Amino acid sequence: MAHDLTFAHMRQWLPQADALAQRETFDLADIDRLDSAGAAFLLELTRRASRHGRTLRLINAPPQVRGLLESLQLDGVLKLEA
Repeated sequence: MAHDLTFAHMRQWLPQADALAQRETFDLADIDRLDSAGAAFLLELTRRASRHGRTLRLINAPPQVRGLLESLQLDGVLKLEA
């Protein structure tokens, strides 16, 4: 099942933010679309995890998602793994 991590879908994602930030990993394999709001959401998850002494690893990012994060120069800030 594909998901959009976009501004239009933030109402679905925001209530899950605390729970997602508590995980060790966030699997991006099913993320079909990502925009700047989605990238900001991933940054916020990373910040929330860090505040609690955790590192949130983002795994299985599809090429289009990884490409956008790299073009936004967030690949160095986010813990992106294959």
